[in-house]
Amino acid sequence: MAINEDTLHRHLETAVTDFGAAFHAPLLVIGDELGLYAALADAGPLTSAGLAERTDTAERYVREWLRSQAAGGYVTYDPETDRYGLTEEQAAFLADESSPAFVPGAFQVATAAARIAPRLAEAFRTGEGVGWHEHDEGLFHGTERFFRPNYAANLVDDWIPALDGVEATLEGGGRVADVGCGYGASTILMAEAYPESTFVGVDYHEPSMEAARERAAEVGVDDRVTFEVATAASYDGAEYDFVTMFDCLHDMGDPVGAAAHVRETLANDGAWMIVEPYASDLVEDNLTPVGRAFYSVSTLVCTPNSLDQEGEYALGAQAGEARIRDVVTGGGFTRFRRATETPFNLVFEAKP
Repeated sequence: MAINEDTLHRHLETAVTDFGAAFHAPLLVIGDELGLYAALADAGPLTSAGLAERTDTAERYVREWLRSQAAGGYVTYDPETDRYGLTEEQAAFLADESSPAFVPGAFQVATAAARIAPRLAEAFRTGEGVGWHEHDEGLFHGTERFFRPNYAANLVDDWIPALDGVEATLEGGGRVADVGCGYGASTILMAEAYPESTFVGVDYHEPSMEAARERAAEVGVDDRVTFEVATAASYDGAEYDFVTMFDCLHDMGDPVGAAAHVRETLANDGAWMIVEPYASDLVEDNLTPVGRAFYSVSTLVCTPNSLDQEGEYALGAQAGEARIRDVVTGGGFTRFRRATETPFNLVFEAKP
């Protein structure tokens, strides 16, 4: 069969783009860690020497880094002045951690997750799981930084108001369990927004719970927020008014068992909010840039984590609404609906 040269060249162009992106990812993480983007946002445009001086870094490294960033369109370059800078839009996604478009956390996740590749290759052969706790610590911090801007932009203003009666319950003083909360970003955001309510954050990963406690104390909500080391199928408490799971139900080996435990611990008039990555039910509808990102992180992190647990679901990060509905109703819930969505998330509400 003859090779179509035009098609081959298009594939090669894609590969070159991905090759550059793979090398770009750790450089973005370095720029974030060393404050290079922040300095450009605060004082740019700067020469490489000026940026190195402001960040106490070596000029020769900074010069090459700036050129790679300019080639990728992440910074601007003025050849007449030999200065580099950030547009307002570039600053929003590279230097402003409060911006919903902030992306360095995503690259931190990618570079940290990639460190598991040798272990994962062996798991491909054996079929065994690779637990969340086995990953590099950068994955846990990066996950918080990746998800928190999206939660800050949507959780209180859009997602909770889209649920039936939940906002009023929280404003009046409800009991909330945030299951699979990691470093507690979602838990703390809700606690800050609803000072009359009390919150329990739950995660099986003890180092994450320690970090979450520190963060709650830093912002002064630790009098109403506690963090418990437990699984989704074993956390304590009963008669919760509101239970939440953010981007984690698909990570569980037995999500139906988790759903059943939520049902047991939820008040009869309570609500369960499940936030999951945006996905259609059909594979072919997920073959998009967003779907590619989610399928990739699912291969590296989510699916191996679920295979490391008891159960056999391994939903993956592109489970889709129909499979989530089956899990939720299989756990004993009778009412399930899509409450709202964003380009990156589906937000479901379940009730007994």
